[in-house]
Amino acid sequence: MRCPRCNKLGARVLDSRPLRHGKAIRRRRECEHCGARYTTYEQIEEHLPMVVKSDGRREAFSRAKLLHGLKLACSKLPIPRSRLEELVDDIETAIADLGSDEVTSRQIGESVMDRLRRLHPVAYVRFASVYRRFEDAGQFREEVEKLGPG
Repeated sequence: MRCPRCNKLGARVLDSRPLRHGKAIRRRRECEHCGARYTTYEQIEEHLPMVVKSDGRREAFSRAKLLHGLKLACSKLPIPRSRLEELVDDIETAIADLGSDEVTSRQIGESVMDRLRRLHPVAYVRFASVYRRFEDAGQFREEVEKLGPG
């Protein structure tokens, strides 16, 4: 592994910790040449299907893109990032378990909505408003009413 500061090979591992229920490892390293400390992450590369968009385009599944959407829906809510990571893990696992070469963006969106509905009602409505492209306040009201008494 090359040091991000001096760009030389050679570092010793100071600490290793499992992440994401043992699916990844976080390692603290120290460069043997300049003494810089940095963090690396190691995870299993899973085969995930291509995502078929509503207009027919195909693109690779992006964990980062899904996590970004969840962060936006959950911003300023008392939901820890670790919980969002778990949610993404669950969705990734569900997609991989389909055993298909393709999954529709609609399938992913509905899976996200189902999980957000159980996680936090505000996050759910925020995500739904973007996912379903709400155009007026009436659509917000209808979605909130579907959630039932608060």
